[in-house]
Amino acid sequence: FIYFGGNAEAVIANAQDFSFAFPNRTIYLVNYRGYGGSTGKPTEAGLFSDALGLFDKIQNDHTEIAVIGRSLGTGVAMYLAANRAVDQVVLITPYDSILALAQNRFPIFPMSFLLKDKFDSFSLANDVKNDVLIIAVAKDTLIPNKHTQRLVNELGLEHTKLILIDEAGHNDIAQYPVFYRSIKAFLNSNNNLAK
Repeated sequence: FIYFGGNAEAVIANAQDFSFAFPNRTIYLVNYRGYGGSTGKPTEAGLFSDALGLFDKIQNDHTEIAVIGRSLGTGVAMYLAANRAVDQVVLITPYDSILALAQNRFPIFPMSFLLKDKFDSFSLANDVKNDVLIIAVAKDTLIPNKHTQRLVNELGLEHTKLILIDEAGHNDIAQYPVFYRSIKAFLNSNNNLAK
């Protein structure tokens, strides 16, 4: 699988946990431009281009490729899933769009004019043809649940499984056993949700 992390996340920190949880999978941890020793600036267009480039480079080496996004990375994962034939999609603490989040947080400012990068997962939902596993927290202080639920509704309930971890917070969600257990079950299922 290809993993797109959260904002400024050091994705290498996941290597050991992912290797332990998914010993039979090849794992690609993507550093955003300007992070983890890479060069450049992490723009939306650049991250989307990098996601497509990586997928195109590795697709012939694997019989199936899943994509996992966390927080900011869910926007990149959604873009990849909408534009390439990935096999499975896992979104961890996702949002409908960064624009919607920003406008919700700063309602008096015209965020559509102020934000350059929109990361609009909501508008990509109809182009994602895969079943999607969404793992979120019940009381996320960074991404309010209404933004996650709006994305779930647009993806379609028949193709989307939502798991809420009541006790978890936005940044410690991976510390709960149900987190890895849910991802493993979803990735190991050949028929996923609706098939």
